[in-house]
Amino acid sequence: MAADPDFMTSLARGLAVIQAFSQQRPQQSISQLSLKTSIPRAAVRRCLITLARLGYVGHDPERRTFMLRPKVLSLGYAYLSSIPLVAMAQPVLDRLSHRLHESSSVAVLEGDEIAYIARSKASRRIMSVDLGIGSHLPAYCTSLGRVLLAGLSSRELGTYLAELKAARHTPHTVVGKEALRAAIDAARRDGFSVVDQELELGLRSIAVPITDIRGEVIAALNASTHASLLPLEQFQSTFLPALRHAAAELNQNA
Repeated sequence: MAADPDFMTSLARGLAVIQAFSQQRPQQSISQLSLKTSIPRAAVRRCLITLARLGYVGHDPERRTFMLRPKVLSLGYAYLSSIPLVAMAQPVLDRLSHRLHESSSVAVLEGDEIAYIARSKASRRIMSVDLGIGSHLPAYCTSLGRVLLAGLSSRELGTYLAELKAARHTPHTVVGKEALRAAIDAARRDGFSVVDQELELGLRSIAVPITDIRGEVIAALNASTHASLLPLEQFQSTFLPALRHAAAELNQNA
């Protein structure tokens, strides 16, 4: 990509600097950002000065740190406002969460991760990480991810699995590529995926696909609960019909 004369390295670096900020590190110095992005300090400094002048980044001169400003939300809002599914999903998710008394989400596949585009939170927090719109998680160990991966072609899935470096997040995480392929094939065959404590101990989730007018998977819808609340079979029999009803409201193949 760097050899492509149409590729703007400066723009790519600016986006990388923006993405380097996180909930855990909301304020960072030039050195910290340089280390995290592998971009030279001088280039990071130029990116920050430009972003600051445009209003996307703020600066604390006493601490010599930088932080994102609210204007950066406009970048994500441009995407969200351009997708009708996002506006359609929120009331559906709110009704689903009210019915199940648990959080529910809609996500899309972005590379080897899932990206949350809509979410309705329950009053009880299950995960140690507070997820929101724009949050990313690995696709291979999430119910949303397996449903989305099931929508890939055989060639695309083969490439994904060949390049995957799966980490074991809990003792239950499936990391073997043949076992993962089998789980993804099952999600394609059954039309849903249950992931039980593979991403985080205590977290159990179930997801179903959202399809377009051609019947192709464009997003996935899930709900999560604590594994101790319901036996696995009861969890599936209770949550799956509610999820399928909600997905039917969002499917664009009617």
